[in-house]
Amino acid sequence: MAEEAAVRAQAEAVRRLKQDKADPDEIAKEVAKLLEMKAQLGGDEGKHKFVLKTPKGTRDYSPKQMAIRERVFNAIITCFKRHGAEVIDTPVFELKDFDIAGQFDPMIPDAECLKIVHEILSDLQLGDFLIKVNDRRILDGMFAVCGVPDSKFRTICSSVDKLDKMPWEEVRSEMVGEKGLSPEAADHIGEYVQLHGGLDLIERLLQDPKLSQNKLAKEGLGDMKLLFEYLTLFGITGKISFDLSLARGLDYYTGVIFEAVLLQQENHHVEEPASVGSVAGGGRYDGLVGMFDPKGRKVPCVGVSIGIERIFSILEQRVEASEEKIRTTETQVLVASAQKKLLEERLKLISELWDAGIKAEVLYKKNPKLLNQLQYCEDTGIPLVAIVGEQELKDGVVKLRVVATREEVNVRRENLVEEIRMRTSQP
Repeated sequence: MAEEAAVRAQAEAVRRLKQDKADPDEIAKEVAKLLEMKAQLGGDEGKHKFVLKTPKGTRDYSPKQMAIRERVFNAIITCFKRHGAEVIDTPVFELKDFDIAGQFDPMIPDAECLKIVHEILSDLQLGDFLIKVNDRRILDGMFAVCGVPDSKFRTICSSVDKLDKMPWEEVRSEMVGEKGLSPEAADHIGEYVQLHGGLDLIERLLQDPKLSQNKLAKEGLGDMKLLFEYLTLFGITGKISFDLSLARGLDYYTGVIFEAVLLQQENHHVEEPASVGSVAGGGRYDGLVGMFDPKGRKVPCVGVSIGIERIFSILEQRVEASEEKIRTTETQVLVASAQKKLLEERLKLISELWDAGIKAEVLYKKNPKLLNQLQYCEDTGIPLVAIVGEQELKDGVVKLRVVATREEVNVRRENLVEEIRMRTSQP
């Protein structure tokens, strides 16, 4: 379609600008144009979900690395598709993105984005994680009631964003000493940004004498309450924290912002686990597309980006540390022989399996030793061995061996395909 070709051309233009390290405003303008084009592909109602595919790089990966990457990509793409995503080939970001564009009732798409992050991180089994949530309106309202001048909102915001890496005293010192904020304003900020919790905290802040008088903060807290009600229905609030210190640095966020971090319990004496890094993030950016649209059309958007490179790195390190064996193929069965001079029978059988769609291998030797064939399965993680021998040929059966348990069972040749499928099907 011409529209999809135009999207790909615009994506390529953005990629070139990023490569050339062009002016950030120019990049933002072209990204907004790209998002608008994608949103317009979504039909009359304006609803559009899309996946941004990772660029095809030039780095070479080992089979083990590729197996890990394929597993991660499959988990992410399966989740995105489960949530109705459409795939568009856009070689722009080194991330996997899911965005929802269109005019909808408050917090429903935002809650779905958080559910997606929860599903992906749970599926990948990276370890304990926490999704921190805040709202740009709550931040701006908080700065206003704390006495931060409008001109210092963004620079103070960038200081607050360091609280995941620096203690409050150092952040306060930066605000006052380097950025010229009054000590009183900094102390007021400190009363808020060290708070984190759930619905109880939101209710408490809605009654806060200062915040409740600020229109932006009150609006943000009302939506945050609604968001947590939806997240409760999704059953994921145990992994969500409303955190007033979360202040993602990108200026185009207009509402909810969130970041997923992996947690690491340093020792049993520490009350709260430490964060070991962000693996996903996102938020609402309602104004970005409209800023650059010639007709000034507003296209509300909320999205999430999965940091796949960091996830790859974590999983690769874990595999190296544990010496865990990673399967680099999807082979279901090795066709083996118990005696010499059975190459023709092995080739006949493997051809039958291939024709039936079974992923099968055979060793490229005329007369391989059975022990070597079994060892090959151990080394490569092939779960089953289909063994042909003289007696089996006479009886019209194949001996099927389960590599992990060494259990052996004779299966009628005409039933072999079904037996292999049953034993290797995913739960």
